[in-house]
Amino acid sequence: MNSRDSYAVLREKKTAEIEAVLRNYLPQKEGCQKIIMEAMEYSLMAGGKRLRPMLMGETYRLFGGEGKIIEPFMAAIEMIHTYSLVHDDLPAMDNDDYRRGRKTTHVVYGEDMGILAGDALLNYAFETVSKAFELYPEKSAAAGKAFGILARKAGIYGMIGGQVVDVKETGHRIGKEILDFIYDLKTGALIESAMMTGAVLAEASDEDVRKVEQIAKNIGLAFQIQDDILDVTSTAEVLGKPIHSDEKNEKTTYVTLLGIEESEKIVERESEEAIALLKSLPGENDYLEWLVKELIHRKK
Repeated sequence: MNSRDSYAVLREKKTAEIEAVLRNYLPQKEGCQKIIMEAMEYSLMAGGKRLRPMLMGETYRLFGGEGKIIEPFMAAIEMIHTYSLVHDDLPAMDNDDYRRGRKTTHVVYGEDMGILAGDALLNYAFETVSKAFELYPEKSAAAGKAFGILARKAGIYGMIGGQVVDVKETGHRIGKEILDFIYDLKTGALIESAMMTGAVLAEASDEDVRKVEQIAKNIGLAFQIQDDILDVTSTAEVLGKPIHSDEKNEKTTYVTLLGIEESEKIVERESEEAIALLKSLPGENDYLEWLVKELIHRKK
């Protein structure tokens, strides 16, 4: 087995471990409102790359982090990411019927429950993070700092802010400056949050946390541009979601702005910058380096 194959097997193992963490932190399906717990589970356990919790966990290990304080944060960031997808798929937004090869939450549970499932996942994410303070009071300072990063990067100065500009500019021709702003916040912010949280909980230095933030910015931009490319070049069967959705929704992308060839060059440049900066950090995590390359150059 070559190193690529062994890392792929390791990724499957780590993904299964993350799935177990997610299930552990899901609420019990009980009470008169149990339909919302069912919708939350349907949304959260729909598969996917588990990119954000995996990057969080691997950054935590890179800086020598030990123990399970990372787990509620890993669960929370995937809940936040999932809620954003549930709302993104709604008729008022992208109006998509399929996600990860199966029907989207609002199609299965109705638009009203789709909205509420997203709301519930976002709220429950912070309820989940709060458990870190109860379980690990001796690490409350690091947990508080990580909590702040998670909240800010998910909010109006992060993912929601990017989504707002994305929605506002849909149907309009925009330039690269605005597009970069959207990508940095809408996609990059949660990746930054994931890696920075891992570093902070492992008590990395402020300088190294800033480096991690820049690495994540590079990864986020490359990841989103690759998404633009795949939306044009891949198939619905491979991606597990509709293709040409950007064209359908009249959205400017790197591909519509610069073309596929130039977009591919930028993906490569951002990837190389991320890897070079990653190698400058103390500690080693060869799997993390492989994972970054694999995610950026993915085919689905």
